[in-house]
Amino acid sequence: MTHPGMGYREVAVAIRQAVQDGRYPRGSRLPTEDQLADELGVHRAVVNQALKILKAEGLLYVHMGVGTFVHRLPPLWRDAAVRHSRPHRERGGVRGSLAAELAELGLPLDSANTVGPGRPPAEVAEALGVDPDSDSVIIRARRMRADDVPIQIVTSYIPRAIADGTPIAERDPGVGGISSRLAELGLAQADIQEDVEVRPPTQQEAHFLGMTPDQRVYEIFHVGLTADGRPVKVNVYVLPTHQWKLRYRYPVDPA
Repeated sequence: MTHPGMGYREVAVAIRQAVQDGRYPRGSRLPTEDQLADELGVHRAVVNQALKILKAEGLLYVHMGVGTFVHRLPPLWRDAAVRHSRPHRERGGVRGSLAAELAELGLPLDSANTVGPGRPPAEVAEALGVDPDSDSVIIRARRMRADDVPIQIVTSYIPRAIADGTPIAERDPGVGGISSRLAELGLAQADIQEDVEVRPPTQQEAHFLGMTPDQRVYEIFHVGLTADGRPVKVNVYVLPTHQWKLRYRYPVDPA
């Protein structure tokens, strides 16, 4: 029996709740549109519209020729208030905050890295006070997967005046990553500034992250400064908005 009064938004809510309740577990294939229509007592066209919403949210994705699936990973927390501390990023002897966070969740991290000198984008050069027209920075470009699911793209820029001849310029920077190596050089980050923008992914970003044109990414422009205000690192994070939740905590009176 159909319920014409039940619209596609209500159907989307019902399916979303079924995922949260575990009725449709993470990574499982969803029933067909006809089956969902029978189960919910609505027309198939209503289900089709509801699924479009949930696909755009990133809760569902289509495996062509196989069916519609629930996204394998739930949203991950990025807690900026704690993730940059040294104890946090060195837990378990890993190579940075993300690796430590995923290890706690039992999720393996795979990171495809390229490292080498290069020219920074203009906004990065301005933030670091380096020359945009020469190979003035070490660029560390990383494409990261958790449990084989692509979750983020991160590009780090460190002035060569700091990085050359140190593990920061090598593929494996060691336990705690480049932030720990900066600290050992007497350049510990004492102040962090992050500018957050929501935008469509570029074609290359969408290809790696498995995103559709109607989905969005967070772009986080992160600048790390020492206690005396010297900028020592810029990270540019690209995160699917459906895969990440952002948390910030800071003193009400920073002075």
